[in-house]
Amino acid sequence: MFKKVLIANRGEIAVRVIRACKEWGIGTVAVYSDVDADSMHVRLADESVCIGSHQPQNSYLNISAIMSAVDLTGAEAIHPGYGFLSENASFARKVIKEGLVWVGPSPYVISVMGDKLKAKELAVKANVPTLKMTTRPKEAKHIGYPLLIKAASGGGGKGMRIVNKESDLKESIKSAQREAKSGFGDERVFIERYVEKSRHIEIQILGDSHGNIVHLGERECSIQRRHQKIIEESPSPRVSEEIRLAMGNAAIMLAKKIKYQSAGTVEFLMDDKTGEFWFLEVNTRLQVEHPVTEEVTGIDLVYEQLRIARGEELGYEQGDIEFNGSAIEARLYAEDPNNNFLPEIGTLIAFEGDYDADARWDSGVVTGSVVGTDFDPMLAKVISYAPTRIDAARKLIRALEAAHIGGVKTNRDFLIACLKSEEYLDGNTTTDFID
Repeated sequence: MFKKVLIANRGEIAVRVIRACKEWGIGTVAVYSDVDADSMHVRLADESVCIGSHQPQNSYLNISAIMSAVDLTGAEAIHPGYGFLSENASFARKVIKEGLVWVGPSPYVISVMGDKLKAKELAVKANVPTLKMTTRPKEAKHIGYPLLIKAASGGGGKGMRIVNKESDLKESIKSAQREAKSGFGDERVFIERYVEKSRHIEIQILGDSHGNIVHLGERECSIQRRHQKIIEESPSPRVSEEIRLAMGNAAIMLAKKIKYQSAGTVEFLMDDKTGEFWFLEVNTRLQVEHPVTEEVTGIDLVYEQLRIARGEELGYEQGDIEFNGSAIEARLYAEDPNNNFLPEIGTLIAFEGDYDADARWDSGVVTGSVVGTDFDPMLAKVISYAPTRIDAARKLIRALEAAHIGGVKTNRDFLIACLKSEEYLDGNTTTDFID
């Protein structure tokens, strides 16, 4: 049992974890860089420690500073949130070596699943469908064009290139390698088949230290710009009961193969025409879009992470999980959709939701917050829930339209336009929808 958790993160995910801990009587410690000194997560935590005054992004990657904050406060567990150190196996090992509780999967699982090549090998051994791939450019022609070049490490669309013809392959590989090296310190890339009309479907899993593993259904995350998701939902309008069963079983097979513990996500690519699906990767952490799963299952994923980290059993089986209604999440960013979605900066002179609009706001900013260039420009995740998908979409549109936001440009109108579009309401949105 632990009584105090340090959240090694910032912004809305730090706020989310702090609120879950408070609800269950667990003390919280926030860490922050100087630019975050007056942030919401710092205000809400029981204690806070400054971990850096220069290069704010690097502050949250400073393992020594974070461990010093543990020593100062007597925290007994660390929750890494997502991003930053959440999928850093070395950090997880150090936390455990120091006798602390790591709220997440084992360092081994983080390490293996963080390497997409190793993850694919394990998926094959677990009999999970995978796309044809190679690391040898000479073998690319046997896969067939178009092709997708992907970085072996990291994510977020870095080190990723679509190749339509053989003459572009060599330069595309070099370009992807440079970006992968810069972003992840690892220039390895691989080549796989590119599925043009596809959907990005992911399965939420939970596993405890007693060998119990369940899945909590799927999330559709196909609406993306620059390979970054902006609208997610559960359930998917395209996934049938048959596909859901097959995909859920595949996710559990892989999770059992690696003895997965904590919350995680098994991601798949699905052919929109045939319903055939293939393994993409495993995210060994909480996902940004986890609230839609919480809304349709009634299961608090952060609390489940804390329970599993305490060594508790899940206490339920796959057949006990119920899926009700529909939930949709929109990511509200300080960015200009009319300028290639480039980030915007400024001070939020207004940031208030309309309490009459029935929606959940997960945010790390308030009126007066400064939106700078140091961190991701996401302002909030706005989540709606309703018995039907159409009603959930209408509620989300209403919540976005009614919010009072000023001081920076946002993608609000773009999100509303997407949600109102005939394609979205009909469920006809594949990964190329925004393009």
